[in-house]
Amino acid sequence: MMRQNLFSQLTALSLALGTANLIWVAPALAEQQQQDRILTVTGQGTVPVPTTLTQVSLGVETQGKNADEVQQELAQRSSAVVEFLRSRNVKKLTTTGISLQPIYSQEDERKIIGYVGRNTVNFRINTKESGKLIDEAVKAGATRINGIIFIATEEAIDTAEQEAIRIATLNAEKKAQAALGALNFVRRNIIKINIAESPWQQFQNLAYAGVTNNVSNNVATPIVGGEQEVRASVTLQITY
Repeated sequence: MMRQNLFSQLTALSLALGTANLIWVAPALAEQQQQDRILTVTGQGTVPVPTTLTQVSLGVETQGKNADEVQQELAQRSSAVVEFLRSRNVKKLTTTGISLQPIYSQEDERKIIGYVGRNTVNFRINTKESGKLIDEAVKAGATRINGIIFIATEEAIDTAEQEAIRIATLNAEKKAQAALGALNFVRRNIIKINIAESPWQQFQNLAYAGVTNNVSNNVATPIVGGEQEVRASVTLQITY
């Protein structure tokens, strides 16, 4: 109120004296104009994590002329495989697909000449044990390994995520300082932070011929894990 009165008095005085127009910008308005200048920067952070677990997709497939016989054989072989996996204490054992479909003649697409049944399960195992376990699963009745995924433990991923966020934040700050310094602007306050995480999993196909007697009794399938990258993106909005 005092500032407004002072401004009114100065304006009246300048008009009375016939002097030039008096311009005065309120400090609050000047501050608001300064805050309206916002710089948006995005930083990236990537942290590699050694993988110690292997997620396996394993299948059983049977074929025959009679649908009921195919289904029965599929159920028996699938049960044998599941029981074997349970005996090995694999983690997160889950059925991910089951189907029974007709097989049509190539000469006459309307004629059914047989049926094919499929059952697929997923599970996790320590990578060091996965090669031998896969070979034994094939002997137990599995006919196909659809693929494997190398993953890190949840604890390792959580630690890596925090580090990736820290690196991304520092990267964003560095970019802001470089841009503002080049233009001789002064960095003020961070008014908004946005974090985006994107864990990445390493995937490798492992195709089996599907014949159990092709598996050697002496040599286990070699499986070597890799690294899983955990990525984070941090966006900062900074006033200057």
